[in-house]
Amino acid sequence: MTATADAGPGVYDPFDEAFQADPYPAYRALRDDDPVHRHDDPPFWALSRFEDVWCAVRDNSAFSSEQGLTFHPDEIGTLDLAPTIVMLDPPRHTRLRGLIAKGFTPHRVKSMEPDIRAFVHARLDEAGARAAAGEDVDLHREFSSPIPTFVLAELFGLPDGDRGLFDPWVRALTAIQDGGFDLGVLDAKDAVAEMFGYFSELIRERRAHPGEDMISVLTQAELDGERLTDWDILGFCFVLVAGGNDTTGNLISHGVMLLDSDHRQRELLAADKDLIPGALLEFLRLEGSVQGLARTTLQPVRIHGIEIPEGQKVMMLYGSANRDEREFGPDADALDVARRIPRHLGFSSGVHFCIGSHLARLQARIAFEELLARYPDVGVDLSRAERLRSAFTRGWVHLPATGLDAS
Repeated sequence: MTATADAGPGVYDPFDEAFQADPYPAYRALRDDDPVHRHDDPPFWALSRFEDVWCAVRDNSAFSSEQGLTFHPDEIGTLDLAPTIVMLDPPRHTRLRGLIAKGFTPHRVKSMEPDIRAFVHARLDEAGARAAAGEDVDLHREFSSPIPTFVLAELFGLPDGDRGLFDPWVRALTAIQDGGFDLGVLDAKDAVAEMFGYFSELIRERRAHPGEDMISVLTQAELDGERLTDWDILGFCFVLVAGGNDTTGNLISHGVMLLDSDHRQRELLAADKDLIPGALLEFLRLEGSVQGLARTTLQPVRIHGIEIPEGQKVMMLYGSANRDEREFGPDADALDVARRIPRHLGFSSGVHFCIGSHLARLQARIAFEELLARYPDVGVDLSRAERLRSAFTRGWVHLPATGLDAS
């Protein structure tokens, strides 16, 4: 079936603004009544139950990433993308990930904690001063989103004067998701060209004069005699900027929103910071920054008696799967910061488990440790908030903060 733009709640239509604002009734309807859903325009399939998505993303012999991660037929060619690890299958994916891991180790990420914490302190100082002066503070634009921008700039070793380039790039890349992923009428291609031009020059410079930054390490990384090409490194830079920047910011913003919806849970978290790492997974489970990405079938696949032919785009609806009562019990829609989560899809799973998950968790952990320690009653004003419009991600354009006027 094809959903219509005014189909109302409970109907899956990835382009409908009402669905994007609250997709969860539609997800429940899919899980219960149409777990292998066929969407006609554009043509793709959608899996919504946890077990189905979990198994599919871990089966790269049947579900390929090489044809792109959206239901758009050729976003790779349209955007002239470099080969990125998220759009490759084994064995090439395995070797490339192994090389990239040499420059993106947990030790390297962990060493950034003091700098991240100092940056978070500075953002909170500024936010508190503005709130005390009676000014509005946008939690997402002025706190959550700047944290990953700072972290990526530090990882890449960017000059201070170049760090303002990130936000326009991310906004342009995010904008391609509006209006049905119509790449031809938006400025995403210009943003990609500008980004690739900037990082191409940076990679050439770091090959000639390597430093301690991650790009320098990647230019020197070697595995069984193989080194990363400029295009390989460029693709990784694209993945981090496009996929790791606003997704992390949205994790932080969604966490504050969720805690403001249940003050008892917020009190528990503020009282015991050891709960924060697990709570981050709960935030991602309930409000995943990535709601769904596609794979392409390499062979006919039969699920629940329905055959998906070879060569079909299949959306993996992480946002639905992570609220599946079959996996998480009858309270799957409820926030529980102490919930045990043996399996989740907040960072996908299998060979494409998010390579930057440890970096995202570090940033979000520090953000909540410092935010709740200083402002335990922090909240958000949803009446003045503006959500991102997207068929693939869930996030914010603006999210006014509350509870910052007293420490």
